Parts: sequence; C-alpha cells; structure tokens
Amino acid sequence: MSLSKQKRDEIKQFILWNIRDHPSDIVRFSQAKFNLSRTAILRYIHDLGKENSIEIRGSTKDTKYFLKPSHNTTRVYELQDLLAEDKTWRNDVLPLFKGIKENVVNVCQYGFTEIFNNAIDHSEGKTVKIEITIWVDKISIKIVDDGVGIFNKIQHKYKLDDPFYAILELSKGKLTTEPANHTGEGIFFTSRMFDTFLIASDNLCFGSHKWDVLFESGQNVKGTLVFMEISPNSEITTVSIFSKFTSNPDEYGFDKTIVPVELARYGNENLLSRSQAKRLLARLEKFKTVILDFKNIDIIGRAFTDEIFRVFANNHPNTTLLTINDNNSIQRLIKEIQGENSR
Repeated sequence: MSLSKQKRDEIKQFILWNIRDHPSDIVRFSQAKFNLSRTAILRYIHDLGKENSIEIRGSTKDTKYFLKPSHNTTRVYELQDLLAEDKTWRNDVLPLFKGIKENVVNVCQYGFTEIFNNAIDHSEGKTVKIEITIWVDKISIKIVDDGVGIFNKIQHKYKLDDPFYAILELSKGKLTTEPANHTGEGIFFTSRMFDTFLIASDNLCFGSHKWDVLFESGQNVKGTLVFMEISPNSEITTVSIFSKFTSNPDEYGFDKTIVPVELARYGNENLLSRSQAKRLLARLEKFKTVILDFKNIDIIGRAFTDEIFRVFANNHPNTTLLTINDNNSIQRLIKEIQGENSR
C-alpha cells in the first residue's frame, strides 16, 4: 500500500530527529515506530542520503548514520576593524536562518549580538571567530576571541581572590567591567534563553544545559569561547525569559535573580563561614528578589546561614531572599536563624 506524501514526510522527519541518539539502530527504531519493513525504512534513509541530509558510514551490521548540517559557516574578523554586531548579524548570519521560527531567530539574534559585542568591547583581543552550524534538530553558535579572557578580566576588575569566583559573579547578573557603557545583562539572559550555554577561558568552564548549572574544568582556552545551542522547535521567546526575572509581572525590570549557591564553594569545601556567605551575597542588594538555589548542597554552617538570613536580611530589607532545592536540615537551620531574628 502506497503511503501519502504527508506520511512519507513524517517518517523522514522522525528519522532525522532521532538519528543523533540512534546512529546504529535507527532502522530498528523506525521500524518499531511505524510498523514498516527494514527494506522500507532503508529506502527512506537512502533517500535522505541522496538529499545530503545524512551521512552513511560503514556497511552491513557496522553501518552508522549521522546528520549533516544544512549550513556550516566559519568567519574570522579583525577586531581592529570598525565592527558592529548588528551589521555582522544582518549581513553574515541572518541569511542562514531562512525557514527558522521567528522566536528562535530572535533568541539567536539576541545571543549572537550580545556575545559578539562583548568580544568587540571587552576582549582586548585581535580577532574574533564565529561558527554557525544548523542541523534539522539544533542550531549552534560559537564565538571565540583571542583576548585576555573573561574570567581573568572580571577577577582583576572586582579584585577577586581567584578567577573561579568570576563564575559566581557572572551567574548573578548585572555584572560588567564597564558599567558606564553596559548593563551587564547580556550573558545572564543569553545563558537562560539557549538550551545549552557554555563559556570557557583558560582552564575554567561555566555553562548551563536547560538552566541546570554546570561547572567543569575545560581545555586551556586562550581568550574566551562562548558556545550556544537551541532547538529549532524551541518555544522560548526573549520576552518570556525577561519576564522570569522581574519581580513585577506588569513591568519589565531586571530585579530578580537566581544564584547557584554551589558556586560559592571552592572545590569540595563545605559552606561554613561568614566570608563564604559574603562572597555569595556580593552585589545582591541590587535586586529586589534573590532566589538562592541549594542544588548539590547538603550542609551549610551556622555562621554562613546567619550572615545571609540575619545580617544581610536586616541590612537590606528591600531585598527578599527565597530558597529552592534546600533539604530539610538546611530548611530547619534557616528557620531557626530567622526565628531568632524575629524575637
């Protein structure tokens, strides 16, 4: 029985969207989905190969299938030239996005222009390289400069003990090394718009995957590398992200933040001291609402807790402190400190 064009297109789309996770068994996986013979599925796969949508490697039982990007563009720019992020986006990047949903294009424009501008204004480098790759199931944007490195620059600007703590400051938002010219919002919002966001510099790496904060040692990157990835089917909009970080839903204003508490911890140390708490709390008085995320934190000390939920809370009554992902013992300690504070 002949299948309709709509059904044939559905089968092809299923193969394309699942081949990345099933490079060796996509034939069996598709057979089970559509109740078709191996021969029928192979026909669709070979059609996709002829269309240059997938790459077929190996033969017989060792055959593996891989997606091919529809676009893969790399360009290098001299920072001494009079670069403008909007012109670079409009002339060199936007033409690659034909057929992509408007909300996804808007997110990519926001992320690209913010990060490209950071390279122009802050990197102190000589060149910036961009790489745009578009597959059927994801879009990736990579921007690399050869400058001084974002973590080192933040460390020196804010006189931090270690470049590691620059990651904590970035996670809070409203951070810039040139406050007269920048708001410090770009990286914060970009990291939450994309499915995957990564910054690497020297041997440090900070990123998020669908807003779960990740930290790991990266390769020794000279300058700064930023990697952003989003699904072409994403429903995220720039407005929806902006609205998550305002205390008043009826107006826009970046006055709410979420801070991963684990970034105040150096290595495997426990969070016990007032100095650790002060590091976590630095600049948080700039926000009306601060959500402290205790993910991956099992225990905190009394002095650490007191500094946050009594000292800071008393000194900054216009900043509301909230918590998420805190276990029962942490909750009890916070309530005990707050109870003593109310007496």
